[in-house]
Amino acid sequence: MFARLGLCSRLPSRIRQYNVCPVSIRGYSQAKFLLPRSHGKSFAHRSELKQAKRIVVKLGSAVVTRGDECGLALGRLASIVEQVAMLQNQGREMMIVTSGAVAFGKQRLRHEILLSQSVRQALHSGQNQLKDMSVPVLEARACAAAGQSGLMALYEAMFTQYSICTAQILVTNLDFHDEQKRRNLNSTLHELLRMNIVPIINTNDAVVPPPVPNSDLQGVNVISIKDNDSLSARLAVEMKADLLIALSDVQGLYDSPPGTDDAKLIDIFYPGDQQSITYGTKSRVGIGGMEAKVKAALWALQGGTSVVIANGTDPKVTGHVITDIVEGKKVGTFFSEVKPAGPTVEQQTEMARQAGRSLASLLPEQRGEIICCLAELLTEKKDEILSANRKDMELATSTGRLSQPLINRLSLSTAKLNSLAIGLRQLAVSSGNSVGRVLRRTRVANNLELEQITVPIGVLLVIFESRPDCLPQVSALAIASGNALLLKGGKEASNTNKILHQLTQEALSIHGVADAIQLVSTREEVEDLCKLDKMIDLIIPRGSSELVREIQRAAKGIPVLGHSEGVCHVYIDSEASVDKAIDVVKDSKCDYPAACNAMETLLIHRDLLRTPLFDQIIDMLRTEEVKIHAGPRFASYLTFSPSEVKSLRTEYGDLECCIEVVDSMQDAVDHIHKYGSSHTEVIVTENEETAEQFLQQVDSACVFWNASSRFADGYRFGLGAEVGISTARIHARGPVGLEGLLTTKWVLRGEGHTVADFSEQGSMKYLHESIPVPQGNFN
Repeated sequence: MFARLGLCSRLPSRIRQYNVCPVSIRGYSQAKFLLPRSHGKSFAHRSELKQAKRIVVKLGSAVVTRGDECGLALGRLASIVEQVAMLQNQGREMMIVTSGAVAFGKQRLRHEILLSQSVRQALHSGQNQLKDMSVPVLEARACAAAGQSGLMALYEAMFTQYSICTAQILVTNLDFHDEQKRRNLNSTLHELLRMNIVPIINTNDAVVPPPVPNSDLQGVNVISIKDNDSLSARLAVEMKADLLIALSDVQGLYDSPPGTDDAKLIDIFYPGDQQSITYGTKSRVGIGGMEAKVKAALWALQGGTSVVIANGTDPKVTGHVITDIVEGKKVGTFFSEVKPAGPTVEQQTEMARQAGRSLASLLPEQRGEIICCLAELLTEKKDEILSANRKDMELATSTGRLSQPLINRLSLSTAKLNSLAIGLRQLAVSSGNSVGRVLRRTRVANNLELEQITVPIGVLLVIFESRPDCLPQVSALAIASGNALLLKGGKEASNTNKILHQLTQEALSIHGVADAIQLVSTREEVEDLCKLDKMIDLIIPRGSSELVREIQRAAKGIPVLGHSEGVCHVYIDSEASVDKAIDVVKDSKCDYPAACNAMETLLIHRDLLRTPLFDQIIDMLRTEEVKIHAGPRFASYLTFSPSEVKSLRTEYGDLECCIEVVDSMQDAVDHIHKYGSSHTEVIVTENEETAEQFLQQVDSACVFWNASSRFADGYRFGLGAEVGISTARIHARGPVGLEGLLTTKWVLRGEGHTVADFSEQGSMKYLHESIPVPQGNFN
């Protein structure tokens, strides 16, 4: 026979005769079946991998075996089995091509040989003091024969924990080249998959001849099963698999050997790119190498199967590497036949960084000219901008996928564009002495002077949703601060973002730096962008609290500037003016309820209940159609109260707010610290002492007295524009304008000074004298 087929063995004979395990029947009932797709063309994008129904997982020798090459990496293997079982129970058809029989057998035979030698020596010497024992070189085929049964028993035991049955199939070249055997193999595998059984496939290393060099992968119809790379490729094409996941001991395919200088991981590999690759040595075990993996992957891709090569040994990712790949996350190297028309996001980032350095080297007047040009284009091209925005609005309204607050943020108007243009011109004037400004000068010693100057942060990634007016604002701030910029907007504003970005690049082109600002329009997921820690220096999210929290979780290696929520409070003190209180509350809540600086909780002093001021505030809110939620204390004062609030930390983003009662100003401060988000808080009172205590004690980014919370804005602060509002406690806080996008560097000028000059035996002494800072920029 072409194959040795081993089903679950510990079953009653009545069940075994039907070649099906009872656990596989349970697997059918639990599975959420995916519809099979027509085979013939591989997936073009990673995001489509979620549709993969039939998947082959190839486990290389380095993944399955321990570091000493003698025995299996049991913990690693268990996590892989768990992921395969999870996908199988989702209704996918999983197959495993595994190495490991030789290593398992080597461990077993070494143990037997050592045991046998120890017994012989003990009998021969008549004592238990044994001489040093050496283990002879073990032949690989013998090791494979000794290890196959143990390897399969291990897989069976692991999969049984997830109510999944397995079957072993051993193959050789003849099983693919002999037409009858090939049909038999195909039929057997299809029958196993139909019964929800996971086939465990390996080359029959106990009988295969040594591999013939350069004999594999000689065309679509001919492939020699030289190793498990070629076996998995041939099997994937033969079984019309949607996806082949090849796990090895490297992160994926690099453009040069991993570990060498400037070696870069290739995210997507296209046929024809082989010439740009320099291969290194093969892994510590196994007979394949990266070149063999690439050849096998391209062969499978040509046969209609998508391929991902990834790391199966890294303890940081092993527990979810397979499921991450199937979910379309950027893991390893994805092989695709469809090359995108534009640059990859990595290429865009590199282009932006190079152009950003040129932008930073421009004169302040030149950067100001670019910003003024963009302001002019916003008003000149307003009809085209508003036309694109109407398309986005119509699509958002027709699909019904956006809430009303998000639709409000999506909308542009002539007034908004005019306001944007005014802010940009203001920024162009005020930003002249920003980059290269000398902050501090110190005479360290005679003829040794130190300066601290402002410089751009580098490459910024701004992720925003719904609000297309964010694009020119953030672009102008990046231009003024000399930063490169990557923009990732929501698809709901794609038409508007596209034209605004075109206008931005048109303005940048007047000084030859059009590439400094890039709009990411590929299918990159936010989580994938947040992993570019070697290329991006700061992430600024603009959007919902959910978006901000998602980015903060994903961006483990890149700083994130922003706030997760805007739970803003207005406190009406017992000594508040009626007119001021009504005006401030109305503006804070009703001017633009979707904004992050809108009031969400109204705190009212207990003494104001059942007073004309309280009644007028309630009447005003009802007139403005604001839905009121009662806090626990407020509800206790009412016979018929509004709906009680579910949480005092709610950001409504709409014509809704919570009302709560407090006993004093200090009680209001304590409430804000407990339930607020450190964004913006307001006190309305005529008592100056109470107001100053509130301003001093409240620990938020913005604290106001007798002024609307809506003033928490970069434009209204005179910053010209803002990239967002930060509630962080370092670098920048509150509305972040130009200053928040700059960092510093130290410049030291000497005349051959050395540290040895300042030792006890040296001739120089430190002075550390402050020098007046000159006006203007550092040249």
